[in-house]
Amino acid sequence: MKPVILTPPLAEAAIETLKIGDRVFITGDIFTARDTAHKRLIELLDRKEPLPFDLSGQIIYYVGPTPARPGKPVGSCGPTTSSRMDGYAPRLMEQGLKAMIGKGQRSSEVIEAMKKYRAVYLAAIGGAGAMLAQCVKETKIVAYEDLGPEAIRKFTVEMFPVVVINDIHGGDLYRQAVQSYARI
Repeated sequence: MKPVILTPPLAEAAIETLKIGDRVFITGDIFTARDTAHKRLIELLDRKEPLPFDLSGQIIYYVGPTPARPGKPVGSCGPTTSSRMDGYAPRLMEQGLKAMIGKGQRSSEVIEAMKKYRAVYLAAIGGAGAMLAQCVKETKIVAYEDLGPEAIRKFTVEMFPVVVINDIHGGDLYRQAVQSYARI
């Protein structure tokens, strides 16, 4: 299977073609955010205030990178457990978020929201943060600098490797893999 290259912001047509198990490389700008940043984004929405960046067609990477070594844009940047963002993700998808990157399974509510809002969940390789950092060419803090490593950042990435775990059709690679190895 030939890898897919995605360039954010993602068009609807790009999302429609993705199926669970697809190998994907992302080139372009993605945003980072973890739990506290997600909580703040939802609080802004609750107050009907503008978000610090437009979510339309965007990708959020669940990561809190380590400090950059001299001459590098970022330190190790492996994915964090995605379920911690499950309470916030549907609301952000409603605002136009099209993809999330992390590790681990998503809740049934998030999977349903992905179908409804036509978004996907992508997994990056846990434990490979140093390798993933090599794909990050530039970083810029966008919001919540007080959160340190968990601030929202814009990463400019090149050929950032991920795998489609959940697609817009309700496919779930984790569930499918477990079923294919289940003993009868």
